[in-house]
Amino acid sequence: MPLQIYIDQLSERVDRLLLRHEELQRVNQLLQQQVETLRSERDQLRQQCHAARQRLDALLAQLPAESQEPEA
Repeated sequence: MPLQIYIDQLSERVDRLLLRHEELQRVNQLLQQQVETLRSERDQLRQQCHAARQRLDALLAQLPAESQEPEA
């Protein structure tokens, strides 16, 4: 194979690899943004769950104890 053909093929391959690398970098950046968004959403949901649990505990504390007989 002539040297120039080999060099041209190698150059084309390097160009394709560079394009693929750039594409993968963009995809990776988008995925990292999605992960951050999902982490933020998860943290917010955890806070809401914790607040709901506290409200539920407060309501349960207001209920009369089971050991007390209901008045008839």
